[in-house]
Amino acid sequence: AGRARGSRGMEAAAGSCRGPLPAWWGLLRGLLLAVLAAGSCQGNSVERKIYIPLNKTAPCVRLLNATHQIGCQSSISGDTGVIHVVEKEEDLNWVLADGPHPPYMILLDGNLFNRRVMLQLKGTSRVSGLAVAIAKPSPPQGFSPGLKCPNDGFGVYSKDYGPQFAHCNKTVWNPVGSGLSYEDFDFPIFLLEDANETQVIKQCYQDHNVPRDGSGPEYPLCAMQLFSHMHAVTSTVTCMRRSSLQSTFSINPEIVCDPLLDYNVWSTLQPINSSGKVDPEKEVIIVATRIDSHSFFWNIAPGAESAVSSFVTHLAAAEALHKVPDVHLLQRNIMFTFFQGETFDYIGSSRMVYDMEKDKFPLRLDNIHSFVELNQVALRNDSILWMHTDPVSRMNESVEVQVRNLLDILSNSSVGANVTLQEAGYSQPLPPSSFQRFLRARHIPGVVLTDHRTAFQNRYYQSMYDTPENIRMQYPEGLSPEETLEYVTDTAKSLAEVATVVARALYRLAGGANNTSAIQADPKTVSRMLYGFLIKMNNSWFQSIIKPDIKGILGDVPQHYVAVSSPVNTTYLVQYVLANLTGTVVNLTKEECLNPEKTPSTEKEMYDYAWVQGSLDPNSTSRVPYCVRSTVRLSKALSPAFELRQWGSTEYSTWTESRWKEIRARIFLVASKELEIITLVVGIAILIFSLLATYFINAKADVLFSIPRDPGAVAY
Repeated sequence: AGRARGSRGMEAAAGSCRGPLPAWWGLLRGLLLAVLAAGSCQGNSVERKIYIPLNKTAPCVRLLNATHQIGCQSSISGDTGVIHVVEKEEDLNWVLADGPHPPYMILLDGNLFNRRVMLQLKGTSRVSGLAVAIAKPSPPQGFSPGLKCPNDGFGVYSKDYGPQFAHCNKTVWNPVGSGLSYEDFDFPIFLLEDANETQVIKQCYQDHNVPRDGSGPEYPLCAMQLFSHMHAVTSTVTCMRRSSLQSTFSINPEIVCDPLLDYNVWSTLQPINSSGKVDPEKEVIIVATRIDSHSFFWNIAPGAESAVSSFVTHLAAAEALHKVPDVHLLQRNIMFTFFQGETFDYIGSSRMVYDMEKDKFPLRLDNIHSFVELNQVALRNDSILWMHTDPVSRMNESVEVQVRNLLDILSNSSVGANVTLQEAGYSQPLPPSSFQRFLRARHIPGVVLTDHRTAFQNRYYQSMYDTPENIRMQYPEGLSPEETLEYVTDTAKSLAEVATVVARALYRLAGGANNTSAIQADPKTVSRMLYGFLIKMNNSWFQSIIKPDIKGILGDVPQHYVAVSSPVNTTYLVQYVLANLTGTVVNLTKEECLNPEKTPSTEKEMYDYAWVQGSLDPNSTSRVPYCVRSTVRLSKALSPAFELRQWGSTEYSTWTESRWKEIRARIFLVASKELEIITLVVGIAILIFSLLATYFINAKADVLFSIPRDPGAVAY
């Protein structure tokens, strides 16, 4: 501003000394100002003309544990390469050997995204990054980037407990697992979620990059740039130590990684004091399942079979039990538990066991009568559901008697149903399950229910293809979103049958003596849950059962990754669906519902209260909110390793996620190196010429810009 005011002052002085400036001077100044203004306004549009952003992508990010780093990252300024489309393995030869314009950015067909191809690309400097197109339909041979032995080393089996079962020696649970998610790649890998963007890239490739007559294409070439630089390196031990030092000594600490964390969701059939301790003589049956999943790409975790099928069945069983008139008279209580972070070495279950051992949870391990876990249950053959037990703990006679009773009750509960329960075998170990973390602490009678006797039926475990199609969810053509929400699929009917059998068995196990034929899970409720958790979260039912202040969690495509910001969408929705299915609508005002401690006889320690949005009024656009009372609670799902600051622990999960600055992808045309050098040299030459011209014009300004005297004027 000072410089501007000074120049205007000099201009005014010149005008007063030399008389009025000529018209061309004002025209030139106006033109210069217009050009500068246009440049500042159109800078972004120039960038838009150069780059085409790719907005529907998902990156592979870096995760770390006590000893390793896995995942992907770009250089700090992003990685760039000439695009080459690889649709069959022969196309790799151009990238790895023949192509004259390395490094290359590969657009890889989803059917070629496997361990063998990826390790070839990992071992060369001719590849700068990868964009993966989703295979449609899903690869028929299956695809699982997870481990063949999930959560190996963090379950119950070890050299000290059932060594013959450790490291999946007896049963390889995930035989199609490639371990690709647990590799470390030093170049960025992105998933292309939008088929239209994939087509744009292919068209750019066809127009500019296709080799002509066996020789390399001519410039300009179509290129891609991927940004996904990660801040954390080496291991959780290293990144947590750096973050801790930053937090201790820096005013503005730069945290480089965060622990994977969230909340477990739990509730009880009969209310208990959440801030107290359950009576040591009171027995509780735990029903458990996991609610998280994972894939190679960040926040792409549909988990239809690996997670959703089981926790939806669990929710339906909870609803069926709460409808039974005499549940308050049952001898034993039932706790419905939904664990978060189980994909990453049992984060949620290990934390609950830790809290029970340290008296930080209302229940103690001694209160647990038995344990029933729902694992993958949607892909049954001949309607058979397999009951898995732990052969090591069953060597104890008292445990064997209780386990046999549990198996008998489950088997008898399936009589007359379209589900047949069979024992997997006395010598068969437990599959990967939360129950294993409880067995590490205490011999507890328990059973894990699955749709597989040995290896998983799920060929897409922990992958982006574990979608509704994987569990055979099908809808008729032409249904509206509301009709799709209410449509009862065959999958929903099948899972409702499983929920019915489980609910009846739990009733008997808890001491119920009445006829169980009236205990029935609702297929319509199961349909709604499957639609909401697998197809569209932002639906009318979910909108009606959540609090108004968290309605922003309802995105379109559901994902079930545990992440580092909590609670995630899945946790919130499981919490409020469970409250809706098992809670009671109470006659409280909004103020009373939000502050139950101010209202007499609300029993705040026994119940949780939620003011939810309610359904839309049929005659208006406003909603009819109401208050729900339930026993649903949240408990922390953060690995004890971070509470204890034991970042190198082999007892507890140590998984962290690296932080990053930006994640983005774009394509553009790139010129040859020769043209770039020529452009740079010409630009430098023009700059030098401009500087010299400016210098000489400025030095001769009094001559070049002097005002000619009026020839008619005479000076004396």
